Amino acid sequence: MPRVLIAGGGIGGLTAALALLRVGIDVEVYEQAQELKEVGAGVQLAANGTRVLYALGVGEELKALSCEAQGKEIRLWNTGETWKLFDLGTESIEHYGFPYFTVYRPDLLDVLTRAVRREKPDAIHLGARCAGFSQDDDGVTLELENGASARGAALIGADGVHSRTRQSLLGADRPEFTGTIAWRGIVPMERLPAHMARMVGSNWVGPGGHVVHYPLRAGKVMNFVGILERSDWQIESWTARGTQQELAADFRGWHDDIQAFIRQIDMPYKWALMVRPPLERWTMNRVTLAGDAAHSMLPFLAQGAVMAIEDGCVLARCLAKYDVPAALTHYENARKDRTRRTVEGSAANLYRFHNPVLADPAEARRFVDREWASQRIAERYEWLFRYDATTVEI
Repeated sequence: MPRVLIAGGGIGGLTAALALLRVGIDVEVYEQAQELKEVGAGVQLAANGTRVLYALGVGEELKALSCEAQGKEIRLWNTGETWKLFDLGTESIEHYGFPYFTVYRPDLLDVLTRAVRREKPDAIHLGARCAGFSQDDDGVTLELENGASARGAALIGADGVHSRTRQSLLGADRPEFTGTIAWRGIVPMERLPAHMARMVGSNWVGPGGHVVHYPLRAGKVMNFVGILERSDWQIESWTARGTQQELAADFRGWHDDIQAFIRQIDMPYKWALMVRPPLERWTMNRVTLAGDAAHSMLPFLAQGAVMAIEDGCVLARCLAKYDVPAALTHYENARKDRTRRTVEGSAANLYRFHNPVLADPAEARRFVDREWASQRIAERYEWLFRYDATTVEI
């Protein structure tokens, strides 16, 4: 079996590593950070993602650290008027066979890390920043900034939205600023008003902005994400700190529930939302990309992490079935159309969340009834949730 090198120890890289190890393929993971951690934030894992995690043997371990939200709802930014979006919880299991989890990202990373190390204790190399690579007919050599190098049969660039592997493979990209920024933070559930401390995901929609919040860690905390149209902040970083005062000013005039939430966020973070057109290709001989390195997307379908998880599963299946160059080509072919559709669907939701008519309650009701009707919801989500990365044709 080939030895596979993975650049990046995030969700996508570790899922790929675990999937490969479980089919008997040796892996080495190179992560630039000195320790595996993420700044606290939430991630939503629909059935198409949890299906893979259960297949990899970590579903129950993750479930103990997650929430199975009871449902999703749409709320109007200024009045709080509420529309039921769809059921989750037991409904997800009944319809799709697997649960819908809301997860604290560091918890997901910890579960994947432990699982990889159970398969191969020394698989993950920390403080190993990738500088570039070279490849020939027989393999790939990964060069690290510390002067070390590693040799393998294939290289998977799972090194995120600013991927060095992608830049080495395809050249510099040109991300375009969307004109929107994202705020995020988490709040202990007991600090929220009692009527807000529910096991439900809420999407507040308004003119020029929207807010999403959902429970994490078995209901102990609530995750907050606020998106606002602003042109004065264009730093694409998850770790840039803002202030509570700035966050409150951005959502001035929004419902009292949003104000109460913001007052409890001790340390908000903000980042600029950029878009990159879907890549026409992301594989070259023995090198390919996965996750955000291959198909970064706006967070408006809650599928970014799930797409990386699907990638890891399909990639491992391909490498177990074909020789390396053919395997990576089959992997890209199996994933390209689906990830392109997800990137485009995520971008399209910006219009639904930020439409100007939402400023007027009567117009807002008509807009929400039309855009978030059950038939339209099915069109936007069914194809996502029913996908099975463990059996899809490769």
